[in-house]
Amino acid sequence: MSGQGQRLTVVPTVTMLGVMKARLVGATRGHALLKKKSDALTVQFRQILKKIVSTKESMGEIMRASSFALTEAKYAAGDNIKHIVLESVRSASLRVRSRQENVAGVKLPKFEHFTDSAAADSKSPSDLTGLARGGQQVQACRIAHIKAIEVLVELASLQTSFLTLDEAIKTTNRRVNALENVIKPRLENTINYIKGELDELEREDFFRLKKIQGYKKREIERQMVAAKQYAEEKLAGEVSLQKGISMNAAHNLLVAGAEKDEDIIF
Repeated sequence: MSGQGQRLTVVPTVTMLGVMKARLVGATRGHALLKKKSDALTVQFRQILKKIVSTKESMGEIMRASSFALTEAKYAAGDNIKHIVLESVRSASLRVRSRQENVAGVKLPKFEHFTDSAAADSKSPSDLTGLARGGQQVQACRIAHIKAIEVLVELASLQTSFLTLDEAIKTTNRRVNALENVIKPRLENTINYIKGELDELEREDFFRLKKIQGYKKREIERQMVAAKQYAEEKLAGEVSLQKGISMNAAHNLLVAGAEKDEDIIF
């Protein structure tokens, strides 16, 4: 993996260790949330794909029926049906509006068809019944084409949502893979590096304390030896003054007395 063996350049301190652990916890939670989001989007993606397949399968039959209805209307009403219908139309009664649907934080565009009541009232279906030999067939053609438009609007909504979900799933999966294979391994390697450096610093401090203790112990022993020598020199000087002998003779006399006391004790 690209994140394995890599780490962030940080100062190995206890504070930075806490920061890296907090970032690792955040990355773990973010990875779990993004994974759930990806799963939810994938479920919705598959549902939309099934709807697209079923809608396309039904669209062929509906488009065939609308085309055949138009042919029947032309045959029944004559060649001038197009001009007569266009003259009777003022505004579209079937309209399309868009809205947004939120799925796991992704806004999917939705298209809906609806009938404009004002336009429908201004041009009632009964207005075309006066056409010679073709009023009923024109109405049947109109209904067939309305069904075709409804299917096309639904298919456009599904395909737009399909493309939006596909891009969102790719982006989410890239983030999931980045967190799983790059960010989290780098944070874990950084935490292990900081722990290793802190352990090494702790061992260095322990060794330093041992060296300091040894130095202090030797210094105390040296001071005790110096104090003992000073006491012996002072005592030898007093003996030398009392008995009128030299310092070496006084030292020898003190040493002989000390050895005699040891022999008496043993």
